[in-house]
Amino acid sequence: MGGVPARHFSKNRRDSRRAQLKLTAAKLAVCPHCHKPSLSHKVCPNCGYYNGKMVVDVMAKLDKKEKKAKAKELKESSKESK
Repeated sequence: MGGVPARHFSKNRRDSRRAQLKLTAAKLAVCPHCHKPSLSHKVCPNCGYYNGKMVVDVMAKLDKKEKKAKAKELKESSKESK
């Protein structure tokens, strides 16, 4: 007497149980500052802004080459939004 089921479960019951296990994609919102997709109610990983204020300095974590590319990207995105 161990791990053997007492009775056979139908395919319908098995599949109904497994229907709850599906993965859902994360809901992404568009950042109002840089217009890149980011998670809702979180700091934008691209520009570091949340609720219209700069919260995280994204540029501080980058090296010289990456800083130059990021500054250029942010400048272009601000031109497009205006």
